[in-house]
Amino acid sequence: MTDAPTALVLRSDRDGVATLVLNRSKARNALSLAMLEALREAFASLAADDGIRAVVLAAEGSAFCAGHDLKEMTAFRAESDRGAARFSALFDLCAAVMMAIPALPQPVIAAVEGIATAAGCQLVASCDLAVAGEEARFATPGVQIGLFCSTPMVALSRNLSRKAAMKMLLTADLADAAEARALGLVNEVVPAGSALSAAQDLAAGIARRSAYTVRVGKRAFYEQLEMPLAEAYAHAGRVMTENMLARSAEEGIDAFLNKRSR
Repeated sequence: MTDAPTALVLRSDRDGVATLVLNRSKARNALSLAMLEALREAFASLAADDGIRAVVLAAEGSAFCAGHDLKEMTAFRAESDRGAARFSALFDLCAAVMMAIPALPQPVIAAVEGIATAAGCQLVASCDLAVAGEEARFATPGVQIGLFCSTPMVALSRNLSRKAAMKMLLTADLADAAEARALGLVNEVVPAGSALSAAQDLAAGIARRSAYTVRVGKRAFYEQLEMPLAEAYAHAGRVMTENMLARSAEEGIDAFLNKRSR
């Protein structure tokens, strides 16, 4: 009798916060096809779960995520097209997973310990917020092996200044947690080993807010980023009008004006 396969992504829920844990520590939580499929399924389940108000993304072992599984990718080269179709499918799936994070109604907070490199760094950059242990390290080192981190570049360039993103992409230098915070890749640096608990505390605070308000705000945040300035203001004004008509805003404003707790 064989053992049941170990889940690649573990989920636990508490008080409106879902914690997802990458569970492939022996491979430094590399994003194999199976790992990406597991993440996509987890995010799809969360998107349909009204009981979850915030999400924490963490990892087992000494690494958060070392990026794509290079051994798996190398095996693709045995195909008659030298792996072209498999590579394309892999990168399409990875993009779908990364885009699922900002599309989720709940905020997603990365809890990073150890390294987050290449697509692992992309995963951190794709999250809405990030907390890092002080020994965490970040890099996009593809240029060292002749494979420029082009897909991680998409998320990275939307979090960092252009020059900061280009430096990471061109030099492959490791950024420590303090530098990652200064660059805008993470929000908070905490003592090593406490990133998960700090991220869960942050998520718990968000979970106490109106789910409707957070959902509306997150969606509008990403929508307006892609718009010209005037269009962004017009869109944000429509969203605020919609939000003002919601019961949560009416009750919250009334409580504030009358100096009572909600």
